[in-house]
Amino acid sequence: MRIIKKKTLQEYWENHSDSKEPLINWYEQVRTKNWKTPQDVKNFRGDASILPDNRVVFNIKGNDYRLVVRMNYEYGKVFIRFIGTHAEYDKIDAGSI
Repeated sequence: MRIIKKKTLQEYWENHSDSKEPLINWYEQVRTKNWKTPQDVKNFRGDASILPDNRVVFNIKGNDYRLVVRMNYEYGKVFIRFIGTHAEYDKIDAGSI
């Protein structure tokens, strides 16, 4: 999968150093995938939440952080829409961000 954009993750982990290793691990794993359906994502990470409009929420670092992406399965792209703490996530509408 092509992740758009890694810089968003890098900027986040520069301000939240404890998220660096988990985000790098997520990035390295996801970029080797070729997901075609939401079920492919669930098979990879059973704790991923599948939302409407091709949104997926990943728990990062034992659910300390939430990563919201929008998937384009047809073109193999993952668009990062949000990364934040669980409390910050609770304040957004993950289905429309």
